[in-house]
Amino acid sequence: MRFLPKRITAAPWAQKALGIVASDYLRLVWNTSRFVFEPEDLYERIVPEMPFVLTMWHGQHFLIPCLRRKEQRFKVMISRHRDGEINAIVSERLGVKAIRGSGDHGREFHRKGGVSAFKAMLGALDEGYNAALTADVPKVSRVAGLGVVMLARASGRPIFPIAVATSRRIELDSWDRSAVNLPFSRGAVVMGQPIRVLADADDDGLESARRAVEAGLNAATDRAYDIVDRHRGGADRG
Repeated sequence: MRFLPKRITAAPWAQKALGIVASDYLRLVWNTSRFVFEPEDLYERIVPEMPFVLTMWHGQHFLIPCLRRKEQRFKVMISRHRDGEINAIVSERLGVKAIRGSGDHGREFHRKGGVSAFKAMLGALDEGYNAALTADVPKVSRVAGLGVVMLARASGRPIFPIAVATSRRIELDSWDRSAVNLPFSRGAVVMGQPIRVLADADDDGLESARRAVEAGLNAATDRAYDIVDRHRGGADRG
């Protein structure tokens, strides 16, 4: 909701109203679009891996809560930023519980709730919830940070990179190249192979896993856009 004045998005009543409208809008997009899944048996493949860590690129995350089946339990990490308040309302209305906090390059990690959020995500995995979070380094698009792989190392759970794209969309000029999905689209959900991080992984092992997450997300994203743009002669990707 970056395009709205701060005085609007900072008001609790406005945040709730925007959250309700946004969640209803995402349901509309999901229910009016025709999605293909790769792999076709995506849901069957993830069952034996539960609970797992689901990760996606920031700005491509809007429809992710709509993927959840009723029997699946998810918690998602959402920043403490004012936009995060709206995202948390949307997430909760779509059946995904929110954990507030985010990572950072350095000293801001504690202020932004990174440590407490990390512990909460670990606790959620221990309780059988699947954990979802964006992979990007804050404010650096399409560069995976270490947070996702550190969560996988500490929990022993696999990481699944995922991408969702729609043929009809508005691509914003923002740091994360956000794509606002539009109704009545062709849609694609592409999931990469699971990435596992050893419990005793050292710095080199973490870096190797981080690069695997980045590559997996880029491959899934490219494939998702290839599918939905197949009849458009290609398009600029979000």
